[in-house]
Amino acid sequence: MSGMVQVFIGVGSNVDRERYIRAGLNALAREFGELQVSPVYESEAVGFDGSPFLNLVVGVRTGKTVAELSRCLKSIETDHGCQANARRFSPRTLDLDILTYGDLGQPRDGVDIPREEILLNAFVLRPLADLAGGCRHPVDGRTYRELWQSYRSDQKLWPVDFRWP
Repeated sequence: MSGMVQVFIGVGSNVDRERYIRAGLNALAREFGELQVSPVYESEAVGFDGSPFLNLVVGVRTGKTVAELSRCLKSIETDHGCQANARRFSPRTLDLDILTYGDLGQPRDGVDIPREEILLNAFVLRPLADLAGGCRHPVDGRTYRELWQSYRSDQKLWPVDFRWP
């Protein structure tokens, strides 16, 4: 794919949360320049018993391929203490997930795009709806605002006062 593509990235942490979220945002800004940043939410850990997470969504424009972007995000995670072989449902210093890549609606380079969690988890969908409410899910077709309005789950999340930079 050539040219610049709009990408949305899920950002989360449940270990020294504010420190690692700030560090992750700083690293993303160094890599991509200007960031679009959603409000930050606190949510319970999903899939395991653990400390609550802070979650948000960041929008960037990039010329990187999906594979290059995935490697870049994994490198940032590793630089900030995330173990490459960590179990899926476990504490995280910094978790960076490609949620969408332009209007791509199928897996590419071993990365599920769009990420399934958009439709499943409030901590992904709510900040995405806040940041890009008028954008459409590449497969479902509804806007993220419409998806959030129709979202039904017992997952709880709370807005938190978080300032960056």
